[in-house]
Amino acid sequence: MKPDVPGRGARWAVLGAAFAALVFDGFELGLMPLASLSVSKSLLGEGYTATLGGDWFARFTAALMFGAAVGGIALGNLGDRIGRARAMGVSILLYSVFAGLGAWARSQEEMLVLRFLVGLGVGGVWPNAVALVAESWPDKSRPLVAGLMGCAINAGILLLSQLAQLWPVTETSWRWLFQLAGLPAGLGLAVLVLLPESPAWRAARAQPKGAGTRTPLRRLFGPELRRITWAGIALGTVPLVGAWAASKWMIPWADKVGGAVQADYKAVTQGWWAAGAMVGSLAGAQVARLLGRRRSYFLISLGSLALTAAMFQLTAPLRPSFLPVVFAQGLVATLFFGWLPLYLPELFPTAVRATGSGLAYNAGRFATAGGVLAAGALFTWLGGSYPAVGTAAALIYGLGMVAIAFAPETGKARLTP
Repeated sequence: MKPDVPGRGARWAVLGAAFAALVFDGFELGLMPLASLSVSKSLLGEGYTATLGGDWFARFTAALMFGAAVGGIALGNLGDRIGRARAMGVSILLYSVFAGLGAWARSQEEMLVLRFLVGLGVGGVWPNAVALVAESWPDKSRPLVAGLMGCAINAGILLLSQLAQLWPVTETSWRWLFQLAGLPAGLGLAVLVLLPESPAWRAARAQPKGAGTRTPLRRLFGPELRRITWAGIALGTVPLVGAWAASKWMIPWADKVGGAVQADYKAVTQGWWAAGAMVGSLAGAQVARLLGRRRSYFLISLGSLALTAAMFQLTAPLRPSFLPVVFAQGLVATLFFGWLPLYLPELFPTAVRATGSGLAYNAGRFATAGGVLAAGALFTWLGGSYPAVGTAAALIYGLGMVAIAFAPETGKARLTP
């Protein structure tokens, strides 16, 4: 049993707040893939070209990933120090306020800085939300609530796609989307003031500490946890690089090919992907429970590699097969994001769980940012070919099939105290 598991009402309040925080997290993540070309056309004016638009998409994505990597590590550490709920509230305020300010951006450079600052909050929400929920619910419920945590981000992307179908995002009409992205600041304030803290965290903080107690980061890279920490980082890196350096190129590709025929085609494409992603991220933890952590990760990596390559090589926007393949790719490639909320908290003890989960999940975003920039350079070198760059970047999933061999098989019913 976990120490002092909260009552039913408190558990549902924690789950509801964490789910909502991650829904809006997903909204922020999906915003620039949908709006990037419209923003660039508006802010660059006559200097805009299709290749330059793709290059700026890579820069905006990399800025968000760098910010998320920094925020995930720093704010995960903050969650171990001041509490998961308070650190989650701070993270929500960060991504909301700076996303809202994007509505008044006057240049690409200003938007680039704002996307980095949004990323700080985007990265900080995940480790604190996942640790808070995992520590507040009974162990037998963890596969289900882990699936909900993974599903929430993609629910936000789906919500965004539906709004963009009702009100298309164009070069003359995109600022409203950023204003809308600022509204979750109210949730951040409510979480700071009202949400109960993790009982496991309170119990861990109440334990007597010696004068030589190490900081969470030092403990994670000490002899006891070093190997586990590096394994977690590798397993968190592959799906993130795959999602952003590979599969997310389908949105600007759909905009370029289908936008002239159907103004909302990019939003429709994102909606199909997000619908598959909601199913996949919800099912990921159950797949891990049924097949085992290591075997399931290997099979998800294999399936993601095959479907991402198929999406870019065997079909194309506006073809009848394109949207079903996008749905299937979204389903399989996001099984990772139900798998990770179940597995990563199992690796780390309570005192360093938010820091460890945040580091494992978000350190990969440094690699993701580098991968996106490399893919952007590759995109230019390949003459602006979306199928070519998407297929090349999809090879990252092959590394996942290797990385899982070095990770422990937890299969735990209980979290490490």
